[in-house]
Amino acid sequence: MAVDPTCPVCRTADIVCGKWTLLLVRDLAEGRSRFCELERSLTGISPRTLSLRLRALEEEGVVERHTFSEVPPRVEYALTQKGRALLPIIEGMRAYGECWLTGEDAVEPPEPVPLAAV
Repeated sequence: MAVDPTCPVCRTADIVCGKWTLLLVRDLAEGRSRFCELERSLTGISPRTLSLRLRALEEEGVVERHTFSEVPPRVEYALTQKGRALLPIIEGMRAYGECWLTGEDAVEPPEPVPLAAV
């Protein structure tokens, strides 16, 4: 997907622009979750899609899988340090949505951050 593999924005977009990815990261920001908990919180995601997204995020080092040797087996997913580093992106999206997508004009938008400062 990256147009320019040397561009950090393109490389980050490769990771986060998959369908459901940012919502998975948002949910895992709350702490460890089991597959069924993630499936419940992401209404509309199919088990196959959830499995594929989790596997892709594992391969990228964004999510780690913890398997417990119990009967029945228990698997939990959690963000890695690399995954937690994505949380400011999600917080920025939340702030943007609250400011610009609520349909209310009363909210004063924050000052834009120059790209050079990012």
